[in-house]
Amino acid sequence: MASALSDRLSKLVKTMRGQARITESNVQDMLREVRMALLEADVALPVVRDFIARVKEKALGQEVAGSLNPGQALVGIVHKELAATMGEGVSDINLTVQPPAVILMAGLQGAGKTTTTAKLAKHLIERRKKKVLTVSADVYRPAAIEQLKTVTRQAGAEWFPSQGDQKPRDIALAAIDYARKHHFDVLLVDTAGRLAIDEALMAEIKDLHATLTPIETLFVVDAMQGQDAINTARAFKEALPLTGIVLTKLDGDSRGGAALSVRSITGAPIKFAGVSEKIDGLEVFDADRHAGRVLGMGDIVALVEEVQKGVDMQSAQKLADKIKSGDAFDLNDFLSQLSQMKKMGGLSSLLEKLPAEMAAKAGQADMGKAEKDVRRMEGMINSMTPLERRKPDLIKASRKRRIAAGAGVQVQEVNRMLNQFEQMRDMMKKMKGGGLMKMMKRFGGAKRGFPGMGR
Repeated sequence: MASALSDRLSKLVKTMRGQARITESNVQDMLREVRMALLEADVALPVVRDFIARVKEKALGQEVAGSLNPGQALVGIVHKELAATMGEGVSDINLTVQPPAVILMAGLQGAGKTTTTAKLAKHLIERRKKKVLTVSADVYRPAAIEQLKTVTRQAGAEWFPSQGDQKPRDIALAAIDYARKHHFDVLLVDTAGRLAIDEALMAEIKDLHATLTPIETLFVVDAMQGQDAINTARAFKEALPLTGIVLTKLDGDSRGGAALSVRSITGAPIKFAGVSEKIDGLEVFDADRHAGRVLGMGDIVALVEEVQKGVDMQSAQKLADKIKSGDAFDLNDFLSQLSQMKKMGGLSSLLEKLPAEMAAKAGQADMGKAEKDVRRMEGMINSMTPLERRKPDLIKASRKRRIAAGAGVQVQEVNRMLNQFEQMRDMMKKMKGGGLMKMMKRFGGAKRGFPGMGR
């Protein structure tokens, strides 16, 4: 949906550039493009109709009458209505209850409930500073119980054991009793999924809900399901009082219609989005920011957060102090910068969050090739001796040949990497007077880091 809608609206803005005002005619042109993009993205027809009607009403209203830039004004209205359709603002987990707060995870098999349960556990531990327990009530798939055990450990939470011969209700009661006795703040209950909706599944999950009376009942849905997601959402909405939605696989080749449809069908806010397979690949869903991504405006806020999350300011300060004291920037420091870049998710991950126009320009430089170059440079530095890393000036012809052989590259590539290192070292020399930390602080405040500085 993102690229289709963005492309259509970009063309429209250019077409309307010479027009002085918004008219019935040019609004119809725009709405036709938006309608086609939404239908291609598998957004439910009733949702599309409602969306188009709201945009038309706003566009022809007094808010944008006489705009000198009608194309941009129309895109602004579409952006605002997209955000409204997906739920305004941010809606995080509600934990205002006597501990443990019980969160029930519901959805079909394959939607990503088990991994999402662990990702949510990590989020609650890191962002909300909670003590979290997970339990699997999926007695039909022993592999699901083991999977939850593994991913819970990765998330840093505690796992409550369950067996395939137990009843889901008994598992839930034992887990909540354990959570109370051991003073857990949150209990996450992973429920059984099916390949399709059936009465047995719904009866079982209704019974679990009645037993646990959860503070949150989250519907986990695969963003790539399209129209199927709508049918699933409707069935779960009828069976359970859903309090929120988690959209998974938003990083995949998704047409994205689920984000609009599921919110509209269930009436429940989208609370989280799965943006990668990694255990920390869960974001609090911000409708306004997601609408920006859909329209090709990028997500600069997420980009800044990614940079800040990846930078260790303490290490950056050490590097700044080292440069200030006159010690030379060496290949160990250079390797640290490369590692920092990887820690922030790589170049392609950062590129995804740039506005479409900027990303397209950056894409011409072939980000895939750039990432391979980073890995090659790491290999070359790792093929050096500790002395060579500390004193790069020692690296002459015979050493270059040995390093190239060790890293599986040509000597020319070693020369190229050393040239790039020299450029970085020259830049560091110019920042000897404390300029490095000043630059980092200017980028994002005293506690924020500058990308690539320190590890």
